[in-house]
Amino acid sequence: MEPGGAVRPVVELVGVGRSYRRGDEVVHALADFNLALAPAEMVALVGPSGCGKTTALNLVAAVDRPDEGSVRVAGVDIAAADEAALTALRRRAIGMVFQAFHLVPHLTVEENIALPLALDGRRDPARVTELIERVGLGRRRRHYPSELSGGEQQRTAVARALVHRPQVVVADEPTGNLDSRTGAAVVALLAELRREQGATLLLATHDARVAAAADRVVELADGRVV
Repeated sequence: MEPGGAVRPVVELVGVGRSYRRGDEVVHALADFNLALAPAEMVALVGPSGCGKTTALNLVAAVDRPDEGSVRVAGVDIAAADEAALTALRRRAIGMVFQAFHLVPHLTVEENIALPLALDGRRDPARVTELIERVGLGRRRRHYPSELSGGEQQRTAVARALVHRPQVVVADEPTGNLDSRTGAAVVALLAELRREQGATLLLATHDARVAAAADRVVELADGRVV
């Protein structure tokens, strides 16, 4: 808790700038970007392609660092932390859901879901089984990604993102490769599990129905909050 009883944000970006070089051109992906997320809050980033949504997600996921400003996630200063600290943060406090699923093709549903635990040297078969059942894949646990539908692959990815009980989950266009009905089901599942697990959820989307499921919508344009 902050002084005065205010809730401390689990994610906080203050005055963040991030630029990339594309050939001879410098692309300013984020400029004076500010965003704070409370524990268990679900926030949707919306805006046109190239507005900075994915860059913001990468900073929160600790896979990128800001050029300027401050990014704090689960109490860790992303700019100041060394690679070992960032690896530990990603493995223990952050879950990621991708548009393209990014499941390991030679691992089963069960093994894909357990992967974040394995990478951190942990095992929790009960937790893995709990999530497999929770996402409705009990009969598919021994199947490989190539044997699953797109919706089943994304449900596997959602379970994988939550298996290690992260404080923060980032989702980049989680319905982008799904039909509207399957996409709606995946978003409902993410929102429900987020409430049950108490994780903060930050997602980027072009889908108005996905944004409508969030507690708050943040619109970006040219790397800034509108």
